[in-house]
Amino acid sequence: MIIRTDFPYETTREDVRIPMADGVELYARIWRPVTGEPVPALLEYLPYRLTDWTAPRDWQRHPWYAGHGYASVRVDVRGHGCSGGRPGDEYDARELADGVAVIEWLAEQPWCTGSVGMFGISWGGFNSLQIAALAPEPLKAVVTVCSTDDRYDNDVHYMGGSVLAVDMHAWAATMLAFASRPPDPEYAGDGWRQQWLDRLESVEPLIHTWLSHQTRDAYWRHGSVCEDYSAIGAAVLAVGGWHDPYRDTVLRLVSALPASRVRGLIGPWSHQYPDRGLPPGPSIGFLQETLRWWDHWLRGEENGVLDEPLLRSWISESHPPATSYGELPGRWAGEKAWPSPSVIPVSYGFQGAPVAVASPQHTGLDAGRFFPFGNDADLPPDQREEDAKSACFEFPVADGAPVEILGRPSVTLRLRLDVPYGQAVARLCDVAPDGSSTLVTRGALNLSARQGRDRAVPWPVGSYEDVTFELNGIGHAFAPGHRIRLAVSSAYWPWIWPRAGSEAGWTLDPAGSALTLPVRVAGAGAGAGAGAGAAVADEGVLFEAPEQAEPLGVAFPATLDEPRPERLVVRDVARGTWRLEVDPRYGGTRVYPDGLEFSEDALEVYEIQDADPLSARTRSDWSIRLHRPERGWDVRVETRSEISCDEGGFLTSNEVVCREGGEVVFHRTWERRLPRTAG
Repeated sequence: MIIRTDFPYETTREDVRIPMADGVELYARIWRPVTGEPVPALLEYLPYRLTDWTAPRDWQRHPWYAGHGYASVRVDVRGHGCSGGRPGDEYDARELADGVAVIEWLAEQPWCTGSVGMFGISWGGFNSLQIAALAPEPLKAVVTVCSTDDRYDNDVHYMGGSVLAVDMHAWAATMLAFASRPPDPEYAGDGWRQQWLDRLESVEPLIHTWLSHQTRDAYWRHGSVCEDYSAIGAAVLAVGGWHDPYRDTVLRLVSALPASRVRGLIGPWSHQYPDRGLPPGPSIGFLQETLRWWDHWLRGEENGVLDEPLLRSWISESHPPATSYGELPGRWAGEKAWPSPSVIPVSYGFQGAPVAVASPQHTGLDAGRFFPFGNDADLPPDQREEDAKSACFEFPVADGAPVEILGRPSVTLRLRLDVPYGQAVARLCDVAPDGSSTLVTRGALNLSARQGRDRAVPWPVGSYEDVTFELNGIGHAFAPGHRIRLAVSSAYWPWIWPRAGSEAGWTLDPAGSALTLPVRVAGAGAGAGAGAGAAVADEGVLFEAPEQAEPLGVAFPATLDEPRPERLVVRDVARGTWRLEVDPRYGGTRVYPDGLEFSEDALEVYEIQDADPLSARTRSDWSIRLHRPERGWDVRVETRSEISCDEGGFLTSNEVVCREGGEVVFHRTWERRLPRTAG
């Protein structure tokens, strides 16, 4: 990592409040170059508290952009951090309207040229796309990182029509803990306490809303830009990582948007900015890459950014299973079009007699983290234990060239169910000669969603049907001498929440089943598709070394306590119960240069019994402390979130306790029963 200290411009920073039409003010931090000329503005717009939680990350990039001649602006969403107002749902109409108002305010400032770009990762990447679809005139370009165009089928709530137990629960619990935090009096002033109490009165666990919409309806269509890609007028640089759950959005955007104003980039990365150096790498000079994008679209520079391939992606080589990799072996590849003529579908038919699949309910404990963040236990370990609980079909890779895939594999399964409901999960694995099994990608289908995510259709009991579904996109080269393994299971806890009766599984008929791989054949000689060689530009895909601005200087005090495991599996043999304990390793303990002492601890628990889908339950506990000794300010927030189920629905329980000093200033619990209609 290169730490940049000299820039073309000196910079200045100020905190301001941006007024909304209803009188609410949003808290903003603006880094600007010292110049008498107006400059373009860049906006990052998040609920994650710019004065503490994202401050270290903000310092890596906003001053860097300012040093290169841009006003770089970080704004807290209404009801979060030091912004006024009350928190709402994810990406609700109010949030997006506020975002448009911020863009228009920036464009009107005397120090701005009137041209605005917007960028962000995850939430900030989501609302960048969504606001681009509202087409405010000053917004000329966006950089969206690890984000989605489809809020139902490619987000944290549902996967293939099934409830995503692991992150539907965890993210609802996380946002409850975020929404319950107070403004910081150092920046919000003396009115912080009343602002906090007003905010707490409106807090509502988001799980209530998310579990009330179990099929793709109008609620999920809102904010899903896949509903109308043509609404996006700004130029889009879409960025993802093969170890991030949102990577398929990049493939859809480069396919759907005009090639004259979109480019896609997918690296080996997790849910992180690609310059941060967090596993898996290699990292790249991402800030330099985005600067080229901004210079072209906001300054009108002809710098060759549109001469880059439409899609640049990392193709990993075969590698042994591990829960973390510093750098993955592989190389960069470039596609001039997407779908690419260099990628052709190749089908592998299954062989054998019909097989009954009734996977144990704890199948999936080795799935790894839904949102890898670059931690030591994020990625899936050796898949042999999971494979043993699945029906497996193997296809050897012949000696000679590897089998290289790029895009989304798919599976067709001929199934018979003796119950009305079930799930199917398919994992694509790379099996080495020593037998180790590395997860390459996976996909899932709630079988009641087989006719569309907008409806739930019970299976005709006792009948065979063919179902086809896609796996997540990937770039991977299976080495000669390895085996391509497709493992199919009827359970995948805690990713997929099981349904009553699903423990019966189903029967798979290989005669009507197949795996289809997107095989990249460019440069393969006579076997290449027509025009395949001309469709690629691998040799020209190059990146600079990563660089950032000087770090904020946050201290991380040492502790004598032994850190608990990131992912711990506990088996109660007598009860037949399996429990996964997850420490997401979010904030930890930090001391900021402005004197704030910040501590944050979270623990997620997922439990299930071997043969009982109704035993599934989740729990998250959060504890946050914000302390300013010089002010005598000491605030604590504790939250508890739980979900269990019965045959007819989900039972949710949430609790928030807030203290100032030793005094409880807010305490509320919510108990809800939400009917299970589909997921």
